[in-house]
Amino acid sequence: MDYLPIFVDLRDRLVVVVGGGVVAARKIEHLLKAHARVRIVAPELTSELALFRDAGRLEHRASHFACQHLDGAQLVVAATDDESVNEAVSQCSRARGMWVNVVDDAKRSAFIFPAIVDRSPLLVAIGTEGSSPTLARRVRTQIEALLPERLGDLATYAGRWRGLVKAALPSLPDRLRFWDGFFASPVATQVLSGRTDGADAAMQQQLDSARLSLGSQRGEVYLIGVGPGDPDLLTLRAQQLLQQADVLLYDRLVPDVIIGRARRDAEKINVGKAPGSTQMTQAHINQLLIDHAQRGLRVARVKGGDPFIFGRGGEELAVLRAAGIATIVVPGITAALGAAASSGIALTQRGVSQSVTFVTATGALGQQLNWQALAQTGQTVVFYMGVAQIDAVVAALLQHGLPPSHPAALIERATWPDQRVLHCSVADLPHTARTADVQAPSLLILGEVTAAVLAGAGLEPAPTYCKAVGDLT
Repeated sequence: MDYLPIFVDLRDRLVVVVGGGVVAARKIEHLLKAHARVRIVAPELTSELALFRDAGRLEHRASHFACQHLDGAQLVVAATDDESVNEAVSQCSRARGMWVNVVDDAKRSAFIFPAIVDRSPLLVAIGTEGSSPTLARRVRTQIEALLPERLGDLATYAGRWRGLVKAALPSLPDRLRFWDGFFASPVATQVLSGRTDGADAAMQQQLDSARLSLGSQRGEVYLIGVGPGDPDLLTLRAQQLLQQADVLLYDRLVPDVIIGRARRDAEKINVGKAPGSTQMTQAHINQLLIDHAQRGLRVARVKGGDPFIFGRGGEELAVLRAAGIATIVVPGITAALGAAASSGIALTQRGVSQSVTFVTATGALGQQLNWQALAQTGQTVVFYMGVAQIDAVVAALLQHGLPPSHPAALIERATWPDQRVLHCSVADLPHTARTADVQAPSLLILGEVTAAVLAGAGLEPAPTYCKAVGDLT
């Protein structure tokens, strides 16, 4: 992040704008809304700006720019189509230690105007660090369509009650829980619709109820699947609960960008279990979930993929239910589905594969797998966490009759920006994995569908063929 987004109080503060055209008028409109005093320096003004001047809403210096025009300014804006003037404004401002914006010129600017969604007092500012103002405007248009017109009225209403809520609920987690409930309550809906009769009485009733229940509120746990890595694959429900949680217990492979979607003030605890490590046992994780929930907190157990697909979500759910703790399960896109989609492999395909099996060969249960069934052709088999066991997996499959030339794919870091997809025969899987230094998290997909994606891209599936999925065009 090269720019820090901030909101500046400009009421009765002087801002100098150099330029009197349409671009300057756009900036001045925002400055006047923010109650700034505006001095405009330009030989001529547009008719709109002339009206502002004649109405006494801004000061006009009808001349070419000189450094002394900046006297007393808090901010400076250069909005001319003359690069030499813009450069002079930038240099004079910086020499005086003033914050300057040269419109559409990040190199000469000390700050950048964002695209703004105005639901005052609620404001949404969108910036691209000067790289693409057009993209910022497109995002603003999308957000405009999502936000109710009276959202600012709701913000004002909540602000009027903020002190009373703080006095009644001194604990921050209690206040956050109250406000989360308020914004989803009939009172909030009533304010958004413009009908405020009776809203105060209903609000007071909600606050009294929250105050009387202090100390008796029970915590809850959210078992959240966040998918294989790409944050754009998060479900809406997952994002909502990440924002509500007071505490996050997250796995080792959950990306930082997804943890960043949680509340900034939430406690974040890494409970990831590294392969072969005994530092973080499942029993310890279970106890952490119970301890935090019994303190009345909302706990998010954040897992890659889906909690109920090799994620021990079932074990944790059973423990939480036995402890009498309310639990919400949020399914996620499991790694097999994410890997298949991002690599173009259809797990089932008419005339190629009529079934798909998810399996893991790790742990003691790996010895009890029905290898005879897994070695059948005409199906798709996905091995989770299979890279470490790849020699044993291949040996068992070949021993139970799977043809050595059967097609397969190794997918490393599925849906992540550095995803790799390696195609080869089953017999060559161990050699391919070692040669390419395939690391966890990786999936192994067996079946004719892995060859079908190569054929669809006009490539012949060779026994040791390796190609990045992004190149299959």
